[in-house]
Amino acid sequence: MGRKARAKYIRMSPRKIQLVLDVIRGRSVDEAYRRLELTGRRAAGPVRKVLDSAVANAGAQEMTDRVRVTRAWVGQGPAMKRLRPRAMGRANVYKKPTAHIEIEVG
Repeated sequence: MGRKARAKYIRMSPRKIQLVLDVIRGRSVDEAYRRLELTGRRAAGPVRKVLDSAVANAGAQEMTDRVRVTRAWVGQGPAMKRLRPRAMGRANVYKKPTAHIEIEVG
């Protein structure tokens, strides 16, 4: 059984986070850190923080070469609704997505 870490209400689209999680899923933690550093995506920051937390929960800071990312999952959070003014006194609703990230190492 691995150790999990979770970050909720990340102010980013789950689809963009999913692209980063696909890069690190199934890899060793050392390799995942290297790939996150080389990824030029903004989602790499929150994913790295969750990975740091999962490694700390496992108590495996020294032996990161033997610990693997067994599960990396992102879910859709509640969308923040914002109004944007339009012509003739109307308004359009824009939804700003949020995401929940969960990473398990073992």
